[in-house]
Amino acid sequence: MANKSIAIYDTTLRDGTQCVDVDLSTQDKIKIALKLDALGIPYLEGGWPGANPVDTAFFREIKNYDLKYARVCAFGSTHHPSHSAENDPNLAALAASGMPVCTIFGKSWDRHVREALRIELARNLEIIRDSVSFLRKLCGEVIFDAEHFFDGFKNDGEYALACLKAALEGGAQTLVLCDTNGGSLPREISQIVTAAMKELPKASFGIHAHNDCELAVANTLAAVQAGVRHVQGTANGYGERCGNANLCSIIPVLELKCGEQFRCLPSGKLAELTATASYVAEVVNMSLFSRQPFVGRSAFAHKGGMHVSAVNRASSLYEHIQPEIVGNGQRILTTGLAGRGNIVALARRFGFHLDKDEPVVKGLFAELKKKAALGYDYASAEASVELLILRKLGRRGVREFFRLLQYHVMELRREHDEAPVSEATVMVEVEGVSEHTAATGRGPVNALDNALRKALTPFYPRLREMRLMDFKVRVLSAEDGNGGTASVVRVLIESSDAEQTWVTVGVSHDIIEASWQALADSITYKLYRDEYVKRSGLPG
Repeated sequence: MANKSIAIYDTTLRDGTQCVDVDLSTQDKIKIALKLDALGIPYLEGGWPGANPVDTAFFREIKNYDLKYARVCAFGSTHHPSHSAENDPNLAALAASGMPVCTIFGKSWDRHVREALRIELARNLEIIRDSVSFLRKLCGEVIFDAEHFFDGFKNDGEYALACLKAALEGGAQTLVLCDTNGGSLPREISQIVTAAMKELPKASFGIHAHNDCELAVANTLAAVQAGVRHVQGTANGYGERCGNANLCSIIPVLELKCGEQFRCLPSGKLAELTATASYVAEVVNMSLFSRQPFVGRSAFAHKGGMHVSAVNRASSLYEHIQPEIVGNGQRILTTGLAGRGNIVALARRFGFHLDKDEPVVKGLFAELKKKAALGYDYASAEASVELLILRKLGRRGVREFFRLLQYHVMELRREHDEAPVSEATVMVEVEGVSEHTAATGRGPVNALDNALRKALTPFYPRLREMRLMDFKVRVLSAEDGNGGTASVVRVLIESSDAEQTWVTVGVSHDIIEASWQALADSITYKLYRDEYVKRSGLPG
């Protein structure tokens, strides 16, 4: 069957910015726009020109870039009821933006017309028709978003359809049906889309779904299966309230899962989806949801021993697609639930082909089980488990980059001091040379980290590019059962350099010792990768 093209319309830069905790600068929006263009997204909604300085600057700046795939869209509303289309400042700003596409929304729910706009139903139809007609004379393409269309259709289907007809009469090229409150079900979406398409058989339809019932993706797919070919959504599902339809799920489902061969991205671009999702998350300064389908770190992670044993035989037994198709990768986790198959799979990744009945595998399995019982979270701290396995298997390259001789951490707090003074001294040995350094810090762990780096950086200058990203402490239990301040704690440290991010773990009843374990593993992992992995070309 021939491919059917889907016009993906990304509104991350407009609807996505209405998400709680998302606040983008003009440069942030430029970065995201360029990344989405590189992915092959055909429509990018840039914002509302004239609404705020950031959006106004974006439309000015984006003209300086030569986009390969995307057409940038300016967004706004139909004209104010007290204005005409010709003297409305909102429509004027849209036209002045110079963008090739203008998208406007208008009311299609009779209740909104009466209670929000407080105008007659007939007047709203005039506003829609005149607004679209005005922009159609000035813009190459006009898209009409029928706000609250599904709620409006359920309440008064005849009027909701009249709103679409008014936009079509004004010259709109695409009619987008919006589930603005996110309260519709897939069955309703399918039925209403079918009814609208039957009433306006020559019109081009789109779908814009919100996720208030966790159904935005399902509703979008229902609309596409009913015949819609224009799909709106956001990267990672960012958006107001519970978010918008997640394009990072919609795109691979349409391309890989539907019986019909839908094409959303240019050939070969689907493999860039995971990297794009991560990049957008980084720019908006939000962690990518680890269990997000297709692109999350846990989307193809395997923890249970029976699952891993099956995956070792054929990954499709517990993976619905090959992770690499969307640019992701398989992860084998080692935890208290793991079996020897987990270790075999991890060892294979590092270049060792072992059998699960070999003594070294049994020994590793026993050691990992013991450490997991003590509280070591190797599912989260994959760098630490990698070092542990490589050391046990005798992998050259995981050498003793440094040896601790001693450390000492001091906290000084005097009655009238504003804050405690933290100081750490560290004595290490590197290739037979002893180094003794001291450093202060914002707290004892930071002081210890500063002192260790100060001692090692003269030997390993590339440690300067390494930085701490996150530091987490969790109380586990007390060995004697008393708990409280005597509890065992687990420390997870997330570190990064210019190329990757990794997590290490330490466990002890002493928070400084647990932190030292995680810090030492973090630095060792960095040195190992720099010295051996990059030179050998082994997977990391």
